[in-house]
Amino acid sequence: MSVFHAYDIRGVYGVNLLPEMVYKMGFFLPTVLKTEIIAVGRDCRESSPDMFKYLVNGICDAGAHVVDLGLATTPMVYYATGKYDFGGSVQITASHNNAEYNGLKVSSAKAMPVGYDNGLNLLEEYVHNHTPKLVKTRGTVSALDIKEEYFKFLSKWVPENRKLKVGIDGSNGMAGLFVKKLLGTKNVLYINEELDGRFPNHPPNPLVPENIKQLQALVRDKTCDIGIIFDGDADRVMFTDENGTFVSPDLIIALLGHHFLDGTPTRVLQDIRSSKAIGEYLKPMGAEMHTWRVGRAFAAPKLKEIDGLYGGELAGHYYFKDFFYSDSGLLASLLVLRVLTQLNKPFSKIIRDIKKYESSGEINFKIDKKQEAMDALKEYFSSQEEPMAFFDFDGYRVEFAEWWFNVRPSNTEPYLRFIAEARGADLLQEKLQEMRNVLDPFI
Repeated sequence: MSVFHAYDIRGVYGVNLLPEMVYKMGFFLPTVLKTEIIAVGRDCRESSPDMFKYLVNGICDAGAHVVDLGLATTPMVYYATGKYDFGGSVQITASHNNAEYNGLKVSSAKAMPVGYDNGLNLLEEYVHNHTPKLVKTRGTVSALDIKEEYFKFLSKWVPENRKLKVGIDGSNGMAGLFVKKLLGTKNVLYINEELDGRFPNHPPNPLVPENIKQLQALVRDKTCDIGIIFDGDADRVMFTDENGTFVSPDLIIALLGHHFLDGTPTRVLQDIRSSKAIGEYLKPMGAEMHTWRVGRAFAAPKLKEIDGLYGGELAGHYYFKDFFYSDSGLLASLLVLRVLTQLNKPFSKIIRDIKKYESSGEINFKIDKKQEAMDALKEYFSSQEEPMAFFDFDGYRVEFAEWWFNVRPSNTEPYLRFIAEARGADLLQEKLQEMRNVLDPFI
């Protein structure tokens, strides 16, 4: 399976992501990014130092220069790229994947993402079909430590007069660089905050229910007001309420309206899987909702295109105009704490006020004939009742009077993903059974 994906480069290091491939990626990146200076950060995975060596050697052998940011969260690399006007950057990380994985997240100037549609496709062609030709003058490597600067930037959003009791799971990932320094230890309890790229306590993917059990237990046992969990590279964040109940990440888009919106017409971005409740909750605050494709490679440019103020995804990414249209788990978590401090209500009560639909959550199916299966679902349900809205830019989203569904092929895994919402639990279960009946012949 190719390591070049829609959003990034990712594979098992030493198996399908080989050192010589990483070298060639480094060598051809200056050509793809059209820059002579590339900033490079890395996460704490055990393979990251080796990948750094091969990547940097490739960049330098091409005659370009490397700015070494050292250990970094992925959003810190975005910040450096935008703030220091680098022509491009790379974060060495496999994000939420297990420890044996690693990869590259590539950005161009102004921290704009480079996905398969706008550069990784070209890099793949160079890596597989071209041979590096060394230049006469090799590039250089210089270190730039911006951790203190980035900490001061994030510190502006730490809520004042916070009385909330907070439980935090760092997932042994890169959030540990900053989170304890930002929030301190008064009324804050930490687990798995030490950097450990083996991820010994649980894999760094908060979307997997098993991986949030430690946090849920902490919140319940210590009567916390909120639980916060980060993924491996700290570009994503997810939450539990005071009961330890997982909060669907798309609903946080609505909650953040209390920070960003004041009734003035303001564009807000959501992905195609997001709850209809978000727009309904934010409309009285002045939000003009825009729906777009899943993933940073699509969301960040779209937020910039529509001149949106902020946006988010079901997967726990939150994007901010004033953060170079990029996502940051730490920034999002601080803003959520500010809102909860401001509203002075139980987290669960705020979410109940937002959530008006029963959701299936995202359901995955291993199906080879993905397009045929998607078409079958669209045709079946559209024949049952007239759709009120239809979107086809990331799979299909079909909306009806009392319910809607989205079905889309995964851009990173071999799955067909389905999610549905309905106004009642009985209707949702009825539609899920019909969905399974339609998909059975394809499984």
